Formats: sequence, structure tokens, C-alpha cells
Amino acid sequence: MTEKRKVVVFDYGFGNVRSAERALARAGAEVEITRDYATAMNADGLLVPGVGAFAACMKGLREARGDWVVERRLAGGRPVMGICVGMQILFGRGIEHGVEAEGLAEWPGTVGPLKADVVPHMGWNTVEAPEGSKLFAGLPADARYYFVHSYAVREWELKATNPAMPAPRVTWATHGERFVAAVENGPLWATQFHPEKSGDAGAQLLANWIGTL
Repeated sequence: MTEKRKVVVFDYGFGNVRSAERALARAGAEVEITRDYATAMNADGLLVPGVGAFAACMKGLREARGDWVVERRLAGGRPVMGICVGMQILFGRGIEHGVEAEGLAEWPGTVGPLKADVVPHMGWNTVEAPEGSKLFAGLPADARYYFVHSYAVREWELKATNPAMPAPRVTWATHGERFVAAVENGPLWATQFHPEKSGDAGAQLLANWIGTL
């Protein structure tokens, strides 16, 4: 019998950690909710949820030393996955209500207001996954995922400079305008939508991530 992968949901006060815990368990992981540094560092996978304002999430993450955990795990090639604002804070900066805040800057880019007739973007939507995506493996092109957000990254700025390194795989979605819906970049993956609220498609997506740990 294959041993279950251990995933830590990082609890820094922003995000529905119980919903994430249940979804990861359903997808086959052994799950623990914690902000303990050693436990988070030693897990097979780390999931960083996020709900609310960019600046507040960053403040909470830093107070819980989550920025250190993410940085050091990635430095060692250890998998990290961000969800919703947990994805947004991986970029360089966020601008909400005219307030600019620094992100973790794992990727260059700015999180800004989504320009659409109806905001927030709330509900089910399809995505444009790139060829060779491991995150969306086995999922139909018309699968729908659950989004709740008013801010997004509209431009992917990281350019591949080393031919020996695989280029990041970027998935897009459209609500008024195109925006980054998911990223696969070495050990760092992220989704703007909520896989834990996306039914069977979300469960398959989480199982795909767990299968790489």
C-alpha cells in the first residue's frame, strides 16, 4: 500500500483551512493544519490558502513566519501550492483600493483590480490550460472551477532565460478580461480559483498535485 503524502495547510488566519483540509483528505493526502515552522518545513507539500485583502494576508503571513517557510521550502525544491489570495501574494505586489503592498515576489507581476462589468468574479468558469499541464491532467477542457475574486494578475511577466529549465506553465481564464488562473513553475504551483470548492474537477486537480509530491 502506497504511503499517503503529508500535506500541511498553513494556518495564518486568512483562508478557509477546514475546507482545504477536507478537500485534500478527499484527494488522498494525510493533512494537518498548523503554523508550526518545523512541521510545515518537513511536510511533503505545503498549501497556502488566502481570503481577503492582499496587504492583510501578507501581514498575517509574515507574522506567522509563513514568508520564511515558503522561501526556504522553494529554495530546497519542496512543493508549495497557493490558492486564491494565497496565489496572489506570490507575485511582486498588490494594489487594492489605491494601497500598494509588497508580495513574496516569487514571480514578477502586479495584482490589480479586475476590469469587468460585474465584480467580484463570483461563480463557475472554464480555464485555458496549456499543453502538457500536470495540474489539469485528465480534466476535460470544458471543466469548470469556482472563482471568488475582484483582483487578478492580467499579465505574466516572468520570461524564461535558461533553456535548460522548463518554462512555467500558465493557465488563463476570462472575466471581462484575461487573467492568470493558475501557474505551474517547478515546485511552486498556484490557482486563482478554489479547487476545494470546485467539486469533482477540483478534487482531481488536488489529486494531481498530491501525485507529484
